[in-house]
Amino acid sequence: MRLHALTITAFGPYAGTETVDFEALSDAGLFLINGPTGAGKTSVLDAVCFALYGRVPSVRNDAKDLRSQHAPPDRAPEVVLDVTIRGRRFKVTRSPKWERPKRRGQGTTEEKAKVLLQEWRGGAWETWSTRFDEAGQLVTDLLGMSAEQFCQVVLLPQGDFAAFLRAGAEDRRAVLEKLFATEVFAQVETWLTERRRESGRAADELRLAAESVADRAAEAAGAARPELTPPALAAWVIELSGHAADFASATAAGAAEAGAARDAARTLLDDARAVADRQERHADALRRSAELAARADERTGLTGRMRAAERAGRVLPRLQTAAARAARRDEVAAVVNRRRAALGGLLPDDADADLMRKEERARRDELVELAQRREDETRLTAIGAELRTLADEADDLETREAELALFLTDSPAHRDLLRAQLDQARTRAAALPAADAAVAEATARLEAARRRDALAASLAEAEAAHRAAVDEAQTARDVVQEIRQARLEGMAASLAKELAEGEPCRVCGSASHPSPAHAEADGPGEKAEAEAAAAYDAALARREETGNTVTRLAAELDAARDRAGSSPEPELASALAAAEDDLTGLAGAEADIARIEDELRHVDAEFDEARDRHGEVQTALAALQTQRTTLTAEAGRLRARIDAARGDDPTLEARIRRLDHEAALLRDTAAATEQLRAAAEEAETASDEASAAAAVEGFDSAESARAAALDDPARQELARRVKAYDDEEARVAALLDDPSLRAAAAEPPPDLAALEAALRTAEEHHQSVASARDRFADRRSRLVTLAGELHARAAEWRPAAEHHALAARVAALTSGDPTANRTRMRLSAYVLAARLEQVVAAANERLARMSGARYSLEHTVDKAAGSRGHGTGGLGLRVIDGWTGRHREPGTLSGGETFITSLSLALGLADVVTAEAGGTEIGTLFVDEGFGTLDEDTLDEVMGVLDGLRDDDGRVVGIVSHVAELRTRIPAQLRVAKTRTGSTLTVTT
Repeated sequence: MRLHALTITAFGPYAGTETVDFEALSDAGLFLINGPTGAGKTSVLDAVCFALYGRVPSVRNDAKDLRSQHAPPDRAPEVVLDVTIRGRRFKVTRSPKWERPKRRGQGTTEEKAKVLLQEWRGGAWETWSTRFDEAGQLVTDLLGMSAEQFCQVVLLPQGDFAAFLRAGAEDRRAVLEKLFATEVFAQVETWLTERRRESGRAADELRLAAESVADRAAEAAGAARPELTPPALAAWVIELSGHAADFASATAAGAAEAGAARDAARTLLDDARAVADRQERHADALRRSAELAARADERTGLTGRMRAAERAGRVLPRLQTAAARAARRDEVAAVVNRRRAALGGLLPDDADADLMRKEERARRDELVELAQRREDETRLTAIGAELRTLADEADDLETREAELALFLTDSPAHRDLLRAQLDQARTRAAALPAADAAVAEATARLEAARRRDALAASLAEAEAAHRAAVDEAQTARDVVQEIRQARLEGMAASLAKELAEGEPCRVCGSASHPSPAHAEADGPGEKAEAEAAAAYDAALARREETGNTVTRLAAELDAARDRAGSSPEPELASALAAAEDDLTGLAGAEADIARIEDELRHVDAEFDEARDRHGEVQTALAALQTQRTTLTAEAGRLRARIDAARGDDPTLEARIRRLDHEAALLRDTAAATEQLRAAAEEAETASDEASAAAAVEGFDSAESARAAALDDPARQELARRVKAYDDEEARVAALLDDPSLRAAAAEPPPDLAALEAALRTAEEHHQSVASARDRFADRRSRLVTLAGELHARAAEWRPAAEHHALAARVAALTSGDPTANRTRMRLSAYVLAARLEQVVAAANERLARMSGARYSLEHTVDKAAGSRGHGTGGLGLRVIDGWTGRHREPGTLSGGETFITSLSLALGLADVVTAEAGGTEIGTLFVDEGFGTLDEDTLDEVMGVLDGLRDDDGRVVGIVSHVAELRTRIPAQLRVAKTRTGSTLTVTT
């Protein structure tokens, strides 16, 4: 990834539009982002992260409002990033959600967040996506890392890594899990644990199924089930089935003997029942023969009725024809009566069909004449509609003529008013540049006055601080001199103690010592002198620093006074307000000029058009009046002809409908009268033919023949009764002639009750013996079946139990269970420990150089103190001090040592995460703060390591810091300046 340019608008502390040329900064390889505290250095990194992922790092993402509070209310926040990722150049434009003023009325409305992802193709920017999910997924896929990984790998937040260095195992685990996405290993642990539960549940279910089969076998055998494994239970059931087989064989022989005795008793009873049945059948035949003899007269009457019905059946068709024709005659007579009643008083009651047809023709002729008058009525209706339309058009034209006349009268006065307004707007526009310049001048003087007053207060404070620093430096100098004098005196006394008479002095070489020095007490030592000297040097530095501050503030105050003059701030603020009021009064003059000129042109065009339209409307009104007069005369003529034709009827259509109805009624009544005459003749002929046919068949009259006739069901019922009598007579004769029945009737009746009792006794004995046989055979069969089923259940249970044992061992291993895992580490912790070991190895390469080979990091797999449960070890960090050979906790490092250690750790983690992401090229890195804790030598080493990133990997490194010394070391800089109206950015190389 390589950054080309970044544009920020109304984002964070940046109220306007600021552009960062990363190409110019990247050419230097190492650049500095500096500025005062709170100016917005870190906000530049926030903007890069927001453009790529739509969020900002760390807890700052919780601040939902990313829009600059210094920006005007209607300025939209926006971040535009030009970046190359994996050889493809993209431009990402993002806007967070924000509240903008409503375009109408008061209050605000929410603008939704937006994104635009474009790719440089074919010499132009081509839109790739405007959806958040698609843009975010593409960036994540190309970079190979999530937003959390990007913030840790590219932005290198030193504060976070100092906390990571000192953190406990659980906190360190949370960070590493986000960076290395070890969820899959945690999912493996969960899956294996679930598999252990599932396999255990499956094995238990199979065991319970086998025990259920064993319980059924125990119930069948009447024994208690032992507590054994499924295979042992299968052997136990086989043994039970063998015992049941022995009992079944013993009871089978007794059941066979009892069965033979039962069969003999049943044979005797069956023979006796057969004799009794034949005796009963012979007696029943005698009774039925007597009954048939008593019913002989009934059979003769049935035969006579059947013969009379046959003769009547030959006459019946003639009778049916006569009845149908009489019904037809009556039906036609009823129709004629109804239609004559409908005619009312049109014709006499005795009018025949010819008179009816004559009256029908008269009405048809009149209908032909009335049909011609329908065209006149249609034309009259059309004339009425046309007259109404012409009346509406005339009303519209009269209204339009009045409106045009009024406009032509009022338009010249309105035009004069617009010309006066145009002259006023041109006068205001001419005064606009002077008013704008006056506002700019008043604004500049007011800002200078505010700075002048602020600088005066700051200068007074700085002068007081400088005086205090001068006094402090003088006091520190006196202390140094006193300590040095005391030390000199102490040193002379110390030498005097060693002098001996006649021996030369080691200082002056004299052998005589007239007045040796004496020390009243122990004087200050070398350490006290060094501390006093250091305090004096610090006081001198503060004196120099405060003096420089006084000089700088004095120069700035003079410049502000030259710009603002001596006028007080309220007076200048009033002058600015007056100038702004003047400018506000002149605002919009040019827009008013354009608007009024357009309105004048519009008024002139409307006047010309209205004059032309007024003449056209008057001409159209005259033509309409002529047309209305002509149509009114034609309507009067047509109405007179129609009134004469309709007669006494209310309308022409009513007369046509009445005459048409009367003609149809006359026609139908004449036809029905003719049909009635023909139907009466046919009915009389059919009646005569039916009477003659009845006489031929021997009936007195047609009515007698109709009474003797029977329908098909009645005839069939008579035939069935005659046939049933004949069949019963034949069956009785056959039974009386049967020799077996006659022989049985001669024998004595058998004792059925005694034979049935003997059979019941034999059956009960056989049932008892057979029940015992069947019971033992069934028990043996059930036990054999259950033994097979239990053997199958045991075969199913064995692999499931072995699978559960394997799953339990693997789950215990991956979960860090000490019974199976000597290291007591979970699989996910083991993977994270391996990643942390890689991070430590990469970090130590840089830490050795930064610390002068003194410090190195060591990864430990020991369980952290206070960790709960097993499986939480493997993420410990210790520092090895090469000077002492001892291990140290990270919390014992100084501020500078913590910085270089955490920076090494951050760079090492960036290397490992980059490799984890598939070797994604990270062309730009940012190191955020922490350099102020380093001494000069350590700073040189750190800068050397950062230069190595540029030289070895070609990466561009951006340092975020306000340390003054870095401004002289790093010429390529992105300077951040803060003001009351928002921060600004400047690139210097």
